[in-house]
Order: sequence, then C-alpha cells, then structure tokens
Amino acid sequence: MTAQRAPMASPSLRRLMVTFLVMMAVIMQVLDITIANVSLPYMQASLSATLDQVSWVLTSYVVASAVMTAPVGWLANRFGIKLLLLICVTGFTLASMLCGIAQNIEEMVLFRVLQGMFGAALVPLAQSVMLGIYPPERRGWAMSLFGMGVMIGPIMGPMLGGWLTEYYSWRWIFYINLPFGIVTLIGLVVFMDDTEGNRTLSFDWLGFAAFGIAIGAFQLMLDRGEQLGWFDSGEIVLLAIVSATALYFFFAHSLTTARPFIPIEIFRDRNFIVGLTFMFVTGILLVASMALMAPLLQGVMGYPILDAGMMLGTRGLGMAVTMLVAGPLMSRVDGRILLFAGLTCCTVSLYCSIDFTPDTTMRTIVWVSILQGAGLGFMFVPLNTISLATIPPALRTEGTAMWTLIRNLGSSIGVSIVIANLTNKTIMMRAHLAESVTPFNQAMADPAAAMLDPSTDTGRALLENLITQQATIIAYANDFKLMMVVTLLAFPLILLIRTRPSDFLQSR
Repeated sequence: MTAQRAPMASPSLRRLMVTFLVMMAVIMQVLDITIANVSLPYMQASLSATLDQVSWVLTSYVVASAVMTAPVGWLANRFGIKLLLLICVTGFTLASMLCGIAQNIEEMVLFRVLQGMFGAALVPLAQSVMLGIYPPERRGWAMSLFGMGVMIGPIMGPMLGGWLTEYYSWRWIFYINLPFGIVTLIGLVVFMDDTEGNRTLSFDWLGFAAFGIAIGAFQLMLDRGEQLGWFDSGEIVLLAIVSATALYFFFAHSLTTARPFIPIEIFRDRNFIVGLTFMFVTGILLVASMALMAPLLQGVMGYPILDAGMMLGTRGLGMAVTMLVAGPLMSRVDGRILLFAGLTCCTVSLYCSIDFTPDTTMRTIVWVSILQGAGLGFMFVPLNTISLATIPPALRTEGTAMWTLIRNLGSSIGVSIVIANLTNKTIMMRAHLAESVTPFNQAMADPAAAMLDPSTDTGRALLENLITQQATIIAYANDFKLMMVVTLLAFPLILLIRTRPSDFLQSR
C-alpha cells in the first residue's frame, strides 16, 4: 500500500505535517455543516428563497455527504488513500468557490450537493490516516485530537459565519475555504506517503444506487412533507414507497451478493452497532440544535448576527475542555461513565432550553450552550475509542466511513424533523392562541392591554405580532423537548456496551 518515502523530511516531521494537514481538511469539511446556520436569513433574502427552501442549504450538503460517505472504503482501496484525498480536497475547494458565486437557490443547492459529495471522504479518510500513522500506544491521543478537529468545526462555524456575514458578506463563508484548501492540497502532495490502490476491485453499483435512492427519497419526503400535508399528498406517499422499496432492495442485495459495497462484517461487533446508534443521536444534537438556536436568537430574541454567532460558539468551550480531559480519563475511568455524564449534560441543557424566551439573559444562554458542548465532548471520545477499538484493520476505513455516514444522517434527518415540527407547531399554536382573543377574555380588559385593542389598526398589528411571537416561542420549546426525549431514550443503550480493557489498550 505504501510507496517509498521521500527523503526530504524525517518520519516524525512527516507524521506531524500529515496530522496537521488531514486535520485541516477535517475542520474545513465539518465547518461547512454549521457555518451557514447564522447566515441563512441573509441567504434567504439574497437568493429570494422561502424558509423551507433555504433549509436545503444545510440538508443538501449533509445528505450528499451521507450518500457519498458509504463507498469511501471501496474508493480508498481502489485508488489509494492519497489520490482520493487529493481529489476530494480539490473538488471541495472548487465547489466552495461555486457556492460563493451562486445567484439563486437552485444554484446554491446544486453547488452544496457537489461540496458535500467531495467533502464526504475527508473525515473518514483523515481518521483512517490518523489511526495508521500512529503506533497503538498513541492512538487514544490521536483520536482525542481527531475528535477535537471534528468538533471544532461546529464550534467555529457560527462565530466565523457571523463575523464574515456582518463585516463582509455571507458569500465569504464559502470563499474562506479557498486558501486553506490550496495549502492542504500542496501539503499533502509534499508530505504524505504515496499509496497504491487495487485497480482490479469491482464496485457494487446496484447496492450503491439503491442506498442513494433510499436516503435521497427519505430526505426529500422529510423536507417537503410539511409543505404538502404529509401523507395526504400523493408525492409524499410515492417518496415513502420509493425510499422503503430501495432500502429493502439494498439490504436484500447486500445480504446475497458476494461483495457488497458496505461489508456486512463490520456490523457483527455489538459495540460498533451501539456506537452507531449513539453517533446518530450525536448528529442530531450537533447540528439540529444549532439549526434551532440560530433563528431563535436572531428572529425571536433579537440578537445581532455577530452576538448570535458568539453565543452559539461558546458551546465550543465546553467541548474543548471535556475533549482534552476525556482522552486521559479513558485509561482510568470506564468509558460508559463518560457516556453517561455526556448524555446527562446534554439532557440538562435541552431541558433548560425549553424555557428560552426573549427575556432569557445572555448569561443563561451561554452557560446552557457550554453545558451542551461539555456533554458532546464527553460522548465523542469514548464513542470513538469503544466503538472502533475492535474493528479489524482491514475494515477500518469502512468502519470510519460508516461512522461519519451515520452522524451525517442523524444531522440531516434531525434538521428536517425539527424545522418541520417548528413550522407545524407555530401554525397550530398561533391558531390556538388566536381563539383566546375575544371580548370575553379578562386579560383583554386589563388597562395594560389597551394598546392591543383589536378594533384599531395599530392594536391589531401589535396583537398579531404578539400572538405570532408567543406561538413561535412555544414551538421552539416543543422542539427542544423533542430532542430531550430522544436523548433520554439513548441512556439504556449504555448498558449494551461491552468494555474490554485489552482491546482499548491496543487501540490507543
């Protein structure tokens, strides 16, 4: 697999540089999951899009990443890890430039799909490279470093996106990838060892097509369901049938073909399966919560985009601290304890988020954000160590690809569900609150409510704004409660994890 090293640098220097470069690629990819969140209202206005349409700026990227993550293992074996990395970094950088020059929502979604397709391999390949270049006794540290890279993107995204949008333009949230992409590309050419692929490997195109259709149809169903009335619409019913049929065909084909593009062997490890379930929940918490908080802070609480980005970014303080601590703790504390602590922090943070209103202080928002970040940090490191420790080296790339795939699916499905639920609950609660605005309501007779007199134009306008605001606040609270319930349902899974110290020692 590995060709001769270039004599220009010592092995330790080469390893350090490769670590820096692959981590830069990881940060670029995960940064683009959240960097657009705080800028969505500006994109919506600039691209003349609706709220549902502009949400595809997030979900199209994540769905494309999810679909193209699955064949990463085959692509790496077929073409070699280095060549695949170079192609993906180049394509991701060019697609970022195209996103920056998009003139309408259709172009933006198309270019985000391209960006997601090329970026899909960056995280699993980087993780595989990190596991390969470090000896077993240092892999725990390497995974902590990798985890920080995966989490630092969502941390930096809101702050960097808010700053660039405020002082330059939302288009710069994509242009910012260009210099880093070019540096990463040149650095990988110089420092990374050449890897050879097996050009005789065949690809399971039938399984891949079925998988892609299943995921794409399901995501489209989630995104359009709210607009079309869900299963009252023939289109939604058709999409559900297509998704279910394609998924059935994918599983049936994978279990009967000799070489499925997702090896069945990686699903025989119980820890890996439980870890995938946890990572699905982590994907929901990582991205869906940000998709809610950005419009809540700007649209309901009235914070400027820069302040909103800074408050969302404080989640990274908790992540940074706990991820630095979690790595060393894994050698002293049962990983299940860290998972329990992480889930507890996330649950408490979501419970506190239910009560967010325009009167909530900035201090409260910040500490709740930090608490959620701490929970995610405590979850990520033990999940990496426990779930991937027993995967055979030959299946390591496939395992890390599936790891990223499930996280992306959790993110895309989570965003679609919370946005659809937010829209639906806002409409329902607005209608419910409006029913209470009658002459017989004692609150309307209060002198303090004189300005809300529905018999005047000003009163009707103020009353309309007040009802809409209250309905929106209740809808956001409902979404946070929904995510809290999902997090609570993950607690029993901790009991299914097997801890085998010898395996973890080998993985570090």
